[in-house]
Amino acid sequence: MDGSVTRGRVRRLLPLTAAFAGAALLAGCSGSGSDASHTSPARADVAAPKKAEAPRRADGSGLQADYERVIKDVLPSVVQIDAANSLGSGIVYDAQGHIVTNAHVVGGENTFKVSTATGGGAIVAKLVAAYPEQDLAVIKLDSVPKGLKPARLGDSSKVAMGQIVLAMGSPLGLSSSVTQGIVSATGRTVTESSAGGGTGATIGNMVQTSAAINPGNSGGALVNLDSEVIGIPTLAATDPDMGGGTAPGIGFAIPVSMVKTVADQIIRSGKVTDSGRAALGVTGRTVVDSDYRPAGVAIVEVKAGGAADKAGLKAGDVLTRLGDADISSITSLAEALAADKPGQTIQVTYTRGGSPKTSLVTLGEI
Repeated sequence: MDGSVTRGRVRRLLPLTAAFAGAALLAGCSGSGSDASHTSPARADVAAPKKAEAPRRADGSGLQADYERVIKDVLPSVVQIDAANSLGSGIVYDAQGHIVTNAHVVGGENTFKVSTATGGGAIVAKLVAAYPEQDLAVIKLDSVPKGLKPARLGDSSKVAMGQIVLAMGSPLGLSSSVTQGIVSATGRTVTESSAGGGTGATIGNMVQTSAAINPGNSGGALVNLDSEVIGIPTLAATDPDMGGGTAPGIGFAIPVSMVKTVADQIIRSGKVTDSGRAALGVTGRTVVDSDYRPAGVAIVEVKAGGAADKAGLKAGDVLTRLGDADISSITSLAEALAADKPGQTIQVTYTRGGSPKTSLVTLGEI
């Protein structure tokens, strides 16, 4: 899926990839690629559903009415974003015209055309700031159209497996499109590709969904039946056995809790000042064993005064474990850190000069 025809023009749709469970590839909702990584297991302590659903009529008309109501409520808060060479989606964050989307949608550009559900022509928007580390960005409309409707944001702690969700956006340039599915899992950690426009971000606590996510859905809305946005669709799985085609029913959305954290800081300060993401304070590279399999992360440089430096780690040490997570590559180290918090004290296992060692590290912040 290298492109699509939109309004008579062939538009490039930004690709993102990562490996999934050692087999399938994850493509950002804007394409496909080849970088490899993996996802973490689903979180075991799944929250209870927000409330019990009312009994449905046998003919399904009650559920259909719910779908129609949610679509009517939420679609006015979902926009299409056109950049010079890319296409994506976004959600209206506030009445001042701030739009939240994926960082890979905005890329390196600063000016965009935004089509809203209020009608009329496209509105120019400018970049406020992007935060590639979490694949999020905020842009702002130059003029706020009458009737602009901010999205209602949900509660990430109440997202549970089995909940019905709708994905809204502009897949393949088809604006105001809706697909449906369920929350398949929570607590996933996914690493994007850095190829073809991807940010290379490792994102924790993602929501996995069976709702179809396709190129152009990036930055749109994953919505529950209370008309609340619970996530921003960001990645869709592809299957290498299908020639890189989309693997049905495996998509990932950034949880709304992280969306709020990042967007509020960008709007307030023009940048992210408190990432909430743990850091070890090292530059490293993946090392391989005698069979050429990834076997750890060799520290190339230790940041002075950082977490690793304070714990006595040195350049040349090879990290093999962080807490309960085995470390075999740079990607696995990033995923382990994505599941931890700044200020958390954790045991790191490493080798120095061929001898195994352990140290307690108090994690810093990106």
